[in-house]
Amino acid sequence: MISALTGAALAFALLLAGAGTAAAQGVVRSVYGDWQIRCETPPGAQNEQCALMQSVTAEDRPNVGLTVIVLKTADQKTRLMRVVAPLGILLPSGLGLKIDDKDVGRAGFVKCLPNGCIAEITMDDNLLNELRNGHTSTFIIFQSPEEGIGFPMSLKGFGEGYDHLP
Repeated sequence: MISALTGAALAFALLLAGAGTAAAQGVVRSVYGDWQIRCETPPGAQNEQCALMQSVTAEDRPNVGLTVIVLKTADQKTRLMRVVAPLGILLPSGLGLKIDDKDVGRAGFVKCLPNGCIAEITMDDNLLNELRNGHTSTFIIFQSPEEGIGFPMSLKGFGEGYDHLP
């Protein structure tokens, strides 16, 4: 069951993700390196919510994109990373993550929508520090058990952007 705070954060992430990677919704408030802070008031929410975001496409498949959304829950107690991956992926394989050349692990997909599937990661201090100090993260999706597609994503500006996230 999703708490009201996490539910509002999920609604915001889904609202932002609903437009796809080409035209994410929300107003761009600031830019930090390769990351943007976008803000929006989700339907039913009393307050505006903001997220740190970046969208990329696969190096060898320009029509296949991925969006990373980092946000804090309204109570400021939980830090979430939601990754919106394209449809047609192998869901049981989950989403792989490497920071620089270190394998960080995999996250499961929690929901698919008409525009993509969402993996959710609760960010602990270790992951947050790795993202702050890394140069490149690589998110990996699978179209078959043997075929992974890597999405290199710059971490330039991540730490500063996260620090400015309301």
